Amino acid sequence: MKQVDNYRLQVEGAKKYFLRYDQQKLIEKLNLSFDEAFLYTRMLSKDYRIHRENGAVERLDGDWTETNAHGEVMTLLDLVCDSREDRYPARRWQNMSNFSAVFHRSLMEDQADSLALFIQDNQPAFHRACQSLGGEPGPGGDISYSIPFFEELRIAIQFWEGDEEFSPRIRWLWDENALMYLKYETMWFALGMIRSRIRDEMKK
Repeated sequence: MKQVDNYRLQVEGAKKYFLRYDQQKLIEKLNLSFDEAFLYTRMLSKDYRIHRENGAVERLDGDWTETNAHGEVMTLLDLVCDSREDRYPARRWQNMSNFSAVFHRSLMEDQADSLALFIQDNQPAFHRACQSLGGEPGPGGDISYSIPFFEELRIAIQFWEGDEEFSPRIRWLWDENALMYLKYETMWFALGMIRSRIRDEMKK
């Protein structure tokens, strides 16, 4: 019996969910560019388009390329479909753990965070990566950047160097009004995508 890929099923479900929406209302809500085949938007300093007939998500990397990456598709379609009409950034930071009563401690500020260890050994590359994503220096940590995410919504990463007693660590902060843009569960999909993008940019 063939094993079911649950991530793939979630991605396909999100595409079907998008197709249930009135696309004209989405265009008006987000002021999207569009043509007969696609709706166009931008997320984490990349251009995206969504196929209007099947919900396929494509990213512009020189050429348009379809992506089925779980976090990327789930996050983009949640932002497009379920962001509130009255959304706006508060421009005040809130620790990610404060958005829900459920604290995913194993996913937050992990003492063995592989990205933090990578940044520790490659700090110039980390600066370049955040700047390539449109990041601006922010307060807190030994290194901190505020990165544009979607429309005026931003996310911040704070990095603390490790020493002989403590491992390097990262803290993630969202704009206080982040839940006007995406669901709490989707924030974790987005965080995985952002971590991957920072790592990829650091390797260039």
